[in-house]
Amino acid sequence: MAKSDSISMSVIRRLPRYYRFLSELEEKNVDKISSTKLAKIMNVTASQVRQDLNCFGGFGQQGYGYSVTYLKEEIKRLLGLNNNYQAILIGAGNLGKAVAMHMNFEKLGIHLTACFENDPQKIGDKINDLSVLSESDLEMYCNSHTVDTAFLCIPRTGVENIIDKLYLLGIKNYWNFSHYDITSKYSDTLVENVHLSDSLMTLCYKMNNLNS
Repeated sequence: MAKSDSISMSVIRRLPRYYRFLSELEEKNVDKISSTKLAKIMNVTASQVRQDLNCFGGFGQQGYGYSVTYLKEEIKRLLGLNNNYQAILIGAGNLGKAVAMHMNFEKLGIHLTACFENDPQKIGDKINDLSVLSESDLEMYCNSHTVDTAFLCIPRTGVENIIDKLYLLGIKNYWNFSHYDITSKYSDTLVENVHLSDSLMTLCYKMNNLNS
């Protein structure tokens, strides 16, 4: 198996798609699948599928293809979805509520344990089964609970102060919706940035160039 630091990010970013499509195949009671059929679903080549999976050991048998359930479970393991990571959410506005209410975190190996907000009018609100806590309680909460990652659903202007506090509390993994460049300040953090506007502009580009 290849060392994880030698695997390209493009391969890693395809793993969630493999997992999603394999989960759908399993729900349809599909037992096995060839690299050719999996490639068609993924909209890549069969060679790409084999190259991707060979980065992690292969998982297939010549003449048989891939066991859907086995491959799904192996990718689940590679993605760390069995680790039950403990997460907190910062920001209980419209975006934070949408993230908390509509993401199936348990299925993704994440347990959302608390939501924090600095707007007094939102503190005490319920999001699913969680009461929104005050940001002033953040330090006390983190000192008494395991927190593996924080989801930042607040405006860019509000991130710098909260990121300093979170970092000092030992939190170095972030799902970041804020557009604030965390790694430029703390280079030892792991950050997955989510830019909804970038995705929309990419769609606009595709529409703009559809008939060019």
